[in-house]
Amino acid sequence: MVLIAGMRKFYLLFFLGVFSLPLFSFAVSTGSADTTAHGETAEEEFNAGVMIIDHIVDSYEWHIATLGHTHVSIPLPVILIDGGKLHLFSSSKFHHGHDAYKGFKIETAKGGNKGKIVKVVPGTMTTDSQAGMPVDLSITKNVVGVFVSFIVLLLVFFSVARSYKRTAGHAPKGLQSLLEPLILFVRDEIAKPSIGKHYERFMPFLLTIFFFIFFTNLIGLIPLFPGGANVTGNIAVTMVLALFTFFMTSFSANKSYWLHIFNTPGVPWWLKFPIPLFPIIEITGAVVKPFVLMIRLFANITAGHIIVLGFISLIFVFAKISPALGYGVSVVSVFFAIFISLLELLVAFIQAYVFTLLSALYFGMATEEHAHADGHH
Repeated sequence: MVLIAGMRKFYLLFFLGVFSLPLFSFAVSTGSADTTAHGETAEEEFNAGVMIIDHIVDSYEWHIATLGHTHVSIPLPVILIDGGKLHLFSSSKFHHGHDAYKGFKIETAKGGNKGKIVKVVPGTMTTDSQAGMPVDLSITKNVVGVFVSFIVLLLVFFSVARSYKRTAGHAPKGLQSLLEPLILFVRDEIAKPSIGKHYERFMPFLLTIFFFIFFTNLIGLIPLFPGGANVTGNIAVTMVLALFTFFMTSFSANKSYWLHIFNTPGVPWWLKFPIPLFPIIEITGAVVKPFVLMIRLFANITAGHIIVLGFISLIFVFAKISPALGYGVSVVSVFFAIFISLLELLVAFIQAYVFTLLSALYFGMATEEHAHADGHH
């Protein structure tokens, strides 16, 4: 009960992080929004690469289904700041990327700005390269996906916390009995071995980040609304999560941790002060740690989606050669797509585990006492 109650302290931190995602998404091109996939016509030739990329990147609308030439989607709010003015309107004004509105449009041409909202020459659809880019704080599909995961996390664990209070001293029931093994797993197999005697102070954060990533990955595998958002496959999201770990590590570090970075014991003095080789290496290592967390989660989740979409694309690629060949390949493609999707269920847990484990290891290194080692040197 103490562990679950302590998680509430970090919900505010994640809530603030949620609102920072649009700003990070604006700065990171890999997570740029793209709705061109929903604006393709039936006459266009199928391009597997374009289809895959358009489905894993972010979007200014939540596409539900395509019925003939009709696109069923949920428009999301577009929030732009340009020239000190706030522009707020629905993404439906862009008509799936075909129209401009208030001097803005979704760039569809190939290039670094593809999928982003850009300024256009008044009365045309031509991009105004001299006008600069607006600050884009829009609520995109991935941001909504974060909200969905956040709400699920709140509902589940407030319910579990209430169950702990009601069944104190008794066997767990219902949802509590389902999640308690995972809670104990994080405590006994991750926090205690990695951090040591100071593990309790980090348990709220470790539990929150583990279940946030785990739930988000699972919800992302659901093909129907409100699932299907590629949240942890967006590098802006994994960047925010990695920064949480970085700041937690930095602010929790003890004197020994910083001493070993700037004045490493056992290293010749001329490699620490006149030629600060070791301090540079140690500082670089401290910065690389969150970078590794960011890339690892992003790459593994994105790779799984790409593989599934790749198998599905094979059906249409071979169908262009021969319809019969397309039907034949579809059996194999669907089988492997289902297999990879089931494998992604395991990956959803593994990636949450790895991210939490590495975070715990970083906390352990930051709070470890080096008194005996320093005396030995």
